Amino acid sequence: MLDWRRIVQNKEDFLKAFENRGMPATEVAGLFSDIEELSKERVKTQTEADALKAERNKTSEEVSKLMKAGKKAEAQTLIEQGKRIGSRIEEIEKTLGQTEARFDKVLEVIPNWPHESVPVGATLSDNVVVREWGEKRTFDFEPRSHDEIGEKTGLIDFARAAKISGARFVFLRDGLARMERALINFMLDLHRAKGYQEIVPPYMANSAAFFGTGQFPKFVEDVFHLEGHDKYLIPTAEVPVTNFFADEVLAEEDLPIKFMAFSPCFRSEAGSYGKDTKGLIRQHQFHKVELVKFSHPDTSLEELEALTKDAEAVLQALEIPYRTVLLCTGDMGFGSRKTYDIEVWLPGSVFESAGNQRGCYREISSCSNFGDFQARRAKIRFKGRGGKGTQFAHTLNGSGLAIGRTLVAVVENYQRADGSIEVPRALRPYMGDMTVLEPLKK
Repeated sequence: MLDWRRIVQNKEDFLKAFENRGMPATEVAGLFSDIEELSKERVKTQTEADALKAERNKTSEEVSKLMKAGKKAEAQTLIEQGKRIGSRIEEIEKTLGQTEARFDKVLEVIPNWPHESVPVGATLSDNVVVREWGEKRTFDFEPRSHDEIGEKTGLIDFARAAKISGARFVFLRDGLARMERALINFMLDLHRAKGYQEIVPPYMANSAAFFGTGQFPKFVEDVFHLEGHDKYLIPTAEVPVTNFFADEVLAEEDLPIKFMAFSPCFRSEAGSYGKDTKGLIRQHQFHKVELVKFSHPDTSLEELEALTKDAEAVLQALEIPYRTVLLCTGDMGFGSRKTYDIEVWLPGSVFESAGNQRGCYREISSCSNFGDFQARRAKIRFKGRGGKGTQFAHTLNGSGLAIGRTLVAVVENYQRADGSIEVPRALRPYMGDMTVLEPLKK
């Protein structure tokens, strides 16, 4: 959620920033008008309430003096006046509460204000590649996609999963099941060495937690709801881990705080259809290692750079090519202030968004700086070293990495002509020194 004062005091910047985000100019202008009007109403009502409270306090002091002087009749007149003032204060505070509720309803649907370093653009074609890493492997055969390899080897079984759970679920078998477990432990160990504290979070969260991270109310259709309960299956560990400090005040000297969490993730993927959803790319259930940071505002952009490189380190250790992309204003997520996508090279996959050619890059991690957007919603503050006042912390997160998509990248980049899959050197200590995954069926 944005600071309304910043909006009102920076009209032209607000209009420009949110038009750059892809919002129609008339909609942005309407939002500003609503915020300006509500802010004036809020200030006016608050000022009136404060004046009446001051008058009531003065009246109480006068009553006390009159009572001490034995002037009970005069005191009683002021007591009655004080009651009338109190009734008026109650009315005004009720009005103020209604105004603030309307104010919040407007503010909670406005996305985050993009940082000035974010490129202006409308679609993914306006994103900027900031770096590439690794050499793409060459094959003496046409590389296959992970789902083709899985079907050929019997290591991936979509049909039996669909029989039990429906579309977009999967059974991983034998060597690939073991490799998924190895990837989880490998990533956690790698990030622990970089100073992240491990957390095992709840896999369900209430609506307040989802509001805190910005998923609600905008994306309520994208999650699975437990009927009859204020609980939802988490789409990412970002939701519970970011809310770890909700409604708390941190100490400035403890910042930055770095957490990592492995969890299953559950997503409805409403509206996702077509070839780009084939295989393991868009599942209703998958595993992920999430990185979350709580930072001082002065250093949060530096922390984003570090977090992104921590996520990249996984692919470097696995020796898999990737590129890092700075998202433009029109392609960023709702709550993001600045986002880098890490896109892994998949030599055998075919995606509509990549022109239906075999071999393309595919997002494997989004690393975002949210500024104080989430902290305002979740009320996460920190107290300065001097002990005077509090500020909202900055929050950041990123996948470090999505396990299923990393498995896809390993399978496609390390595939062999006979259907076997070479085990990356970094994973071998986690798999009993195995070097090759053999097919279950020839």
